[in-house]
Amino acid sequence: MTQTTSEPQVRRERARITVRTLRSDRWWIAPLLTFLGLMSFLVYGVWAIIDGSYFVDPYIAPFSSPCLATSCPEGARFLGLAPFGDWYTLPPGLLILGLPGGFRFTCYYYRKSYYRSFWLSPPACAVQEPHGKYTGEARFPLILQNVHRYFFYAAIVIGLILAYDAVLALIHKPLGIGTWILIANAVLINLYTLSCHSCRHITAGRLNHFSRHPLRYKAWTFVSKLNAKHQPLAWASMFSVMGADLYVRLVAKGIINFPYA
Repeated sequence: MTQTTSEPQVRRERARITVRTLRSDRWWIAPLLTFLGLMSFLVYGVWAIIDGSYFVDPYIAPFSSPCLATSCPEGARFLGLAPFGDWYTLPPGLLILGLPGGFRFTCYYYRKSYYRSFWLSPPACAVQEPHGKYTGEARFPLILQNVHRYFFYAAIVIGLILAYDAVLALIHKPLGIGTWILIANAVLINLYTLSCHSCRHITAGRLNHFSRHPLRYKAWTFVSKLNAKHQPLAWASMFSVMGADLYVRLVAKGIINFPYA
């Protein structure tokens, strides 16, 4: 007797809710707050990119670091280098905007956040889906979200550069409030980057025998603990980089001006 098996059918559409919502709580508060938080980051980022007050020795605003053109103030140039030369006269932040921006935009947590708050897809659990068609991330353009793992490598570099900036500030102005703001921001940025799901997979996600790779197992254990805090680290690092960037710009403009600024 021949036994045949058939693979289970995969449901390719969301559960349909015939009423607007099955919930009685204020479910809309979470997507609204998420929308406002992410929108504040986008609006601030656009302003920071076009603002020219991004350096006051020894501080450089995170949104403009690394500074890689000769149009940058000499003390602001990363390692004193200017590989983009004289031809580049646009704001320095535009050179590196795509790297940390792409990392956050394709981040698993942020994807859930802006899918719910901007696209309302869906806005919350047990709330009616406003879109008539659902294809997930299997088709263009959302299939491009898979480049997240490559943005992770770029984000590691940016995190190290921000840490370098913080160390320079510590060396030249150890009592400066801005120094410790940059240090706190660098710590949060790097913790958020390391808590990434891709980082967890890279450290030991494909190993079959942890006992044969004890160092990678320890790294995976550490990253796994960070990964459990990926959401709060995403928000904390987002506001820390805005706060640090704004602080440096206010000092550079002379709005904040006291001995230990």
